[in-house]
Amino acid sequence: MGFMDIFKIKEFKSEIDRLQSANQELLNSNEVMNSQLQELGAFDYYKIKEMTDLLQSEYHQKEKDLQTEYADKIKQAETDLSKRISRLEEVISDREEKSTAVLSSLDDLRLQEAKLTKSVKTQTNKLARSKELVKAINYTFEKYLNYEPSQSTIKLPENDLSDLEEISPSVILKLHCMDVKDLRKAYRENDKQINTILEKYSARYTTKANQAIYKLMVIALRAELQNILYNLKYEKLDKSVSDVKTVTQKYLKIAGDGNQSIAGTLTKFIGEIEYLFINAVKIEYNYYVKKEQARQEQLAIREQMRQEAEERKALEAERKKVEREESKYNGEIEKLREQLSAAKDDEFEKLNARILELQSQLADVIVKKKEISNLANGKAGNVYVISNLGSFGDKMFKIGMTRRLNPQDRVNELGDASVPFKFDVHSFIFSDDAVGLENKLHQILDDKRVNKVNRRKEFFYTSIDELEQLVTEIEPTAEFNKTMLAEEFHQSLSSDVNYTDDYVDDNWDEE
Repeated sequence: MGFMDIFKIKEFKSEIDRLQSANQELLNSNEVMNSQLQELGAFDYYKIKEMTDLLQSEYHQKEKDLQTEYADKIKQAETDLSKRISRLEEVISDREEKSTAVLSSLDDLRLQEAKLTKSVKTQTNKLARSKELVKAINYTFEKYLNYEPSQSTIKLPENDLSDLEEISPSVILKLHCMDVKDLRKAYRENDKQINTILEKYSARYTTKANQAIYKLMVIALRAELQNILYNLKYEKLDKSVSDVKTVTQKYLKIAGDGNQSIAGTLTKFIGEIEYLFINAVKIEYNYYVKKEQARQEQLAIREQMRQEAEERKALEAERKKVEREESKYNGEIEKLREQLSAAKDDEFEKLNARILELQSQLADVIVKKKEISNLANGKAGNVYVISNLGSFGDKMFKIGMTRRLNPQDRVNELGDASVPFKFDVHSFIFSDDAVGLENKLHQILDDKRVNKVNRRKEFFYTSIDELEQLVTEIEPTAEFNKTMLAEEFHQSLSSDVNYTDDYVDDNWDEE
């Protein structure tokens, strides 16, 4: 080793010491920085960051896996759904074909039903006409040919006629259910049957003399029937039927006396034509009754409209009167309130008491005003049950309805001049739907109506006990009075002389 190398060794040692010193300072600095990083949580941050990176990596991997898995599932679901749709389309197509076939079959069935219905109607009409002609022949056997029950081969048995009635009921049996239009149609049908009889018997006469007698008799019988129908009255049905029999008997005798050779044929003809003439009278009678019923209905409607107009007028007048009272009370209360602000203690109490009193009275006025409004604008009203012992006895009652604020006014009106005595009230039933309640009572008692023709006449045959039970069931809170006072009736029975109209007012001052 040379001298220079010794100096280099010293330099190297010196450099090593310097580097060691610098390294120690760096280590110290790193310890300080680590300490500071530890205090700041830097190491936790790096750990968390490292874990976050790991979790993100795992998340992305899971996401890719799920996307792949769901893509397969969605693809499979789409495939399954496509198959189901295809199957459903096949089912729908099949059902549409079946539905088309069913609809076609239904159309065919409806067409067949329409044809059968038309055929049944045609055959029923033919049966009805034939049945009436058969009944006319049976009538002839019974009334004119001294038919005996043992001659069963001549007359159609009663049980066969009963079977025919079930298939095609006789017009005469259902006249009361027919309207004016149906009655006119029934009359025309009966007239056609009369023409059929006339044409049938016309062909039986060959000589001119017999034909002339027959034609003259037909003309005369037609004229006699028209005369009977013209004179037909509502209360004279039995007399008109008797007139038909008298006319036919008269012409049978005249024609038979004129030519005995046609007496047998003529007897059968008269018997059949008499039956159909009686039918004509009955049909025409019911036609007149229905026309009168319609006329009475119109009169009743007009009377009801008049009555309702009067009730509305009375309610309007009462409403204005109540509004004036309400205005007076409000004005008085307002004036007292103005005085109240300047009143002393003793006057304050008096004024306050007076205000409370007026407010109480005002509340009654408001309630009355609301009641008037309900009666005027809605269906509210009172259903009344009344009787008139002196006029109708103890088994006849009237059930009606009124919208009057005081229902007794309507009852007094009914007993003013139309009947000899006043009505007794057994019950007033207030209802929000008085019309419906009245109709319900009428329907329950419908089979007990006094007037079977004019349903506007609201009288019924019943008893006071039955009415009490009926009212109690429908409206338990309604009062019912079973007593028939009939004061004027009993006073009239107890007096042998007539009372005068002279009287002295109890309030007359003798001075």
